[in-house]
Amino acid sequence: MIRDEDVISVDAPELSVLERLYLPQIFTGMKTTFVHMIRSMLGKTRTVQYPEQKRDVRLDNYRGVHRLNRDEDGRVACVACFMCSTACPADCIHIEAVESPWPDREKYPAKFDIDELRCIYCGMCEEACPVDAIELTHQYDLVGRTREEMILDKEELLAIYDVTKTEAPRKNPKITGYVNTGDREDKPTTTDEQPHEPVGTSTA
Repeated sequence: MIRDEDVISVDAPELSVLERLYLPQIFTGMKTTFVHMIRSMLGKTRTVQYPEQKRDVRLDNYRGVHRLNRDEDGRVACVACFMCSTACPADCIHIEAVESPWPDREKYPAKFDIDELRCIYCGMCEEACPVDAIELTHQYDLVGRTREEMILDKEELLAIYDVTKTEAPRKNPKITGYVNTGDREDKPTTTDEQPHEPVGTSTA
């Protein structure tokens, strides 16, 4: 039961005659349009002729199309632990794991699909991956005519890695306005984080 003192009444503001005609809003919008038009005529616009020209993105924090990394032997680095699909808030990652034919891991993905239209590009998958198998690249020009074309399978994700393997993806980017971001690798270990000696051993 909601108490009366918990109910907040929000009344619509009283609009003047001019505001009811939406004239201030119209003139504000026209002012913005004319400012952009003048800047474009003076050559001060940031408009680019896409796709012939492409605007540079901030590589330190841009999250684009995914890729599946390969290990040093050229195999898919994913170990099918389902950490990325579990952490994904959009539920856009589908993995089917099978027994690995290689002795250095138990499983590997027989299928690994990402719905790029459903993805919100939050980066949770690459943060959750224990082997850095999935990463978000700097590519943003992914297009498709159907939803099926925008669901990338394992081979397509590996192909993106082959194209972008020379590009270093973002690693703990420093986010402006937030403290303690992007400095995990540089952060000194505190006393509480020092590894403890096993019970029954001596350092003497």
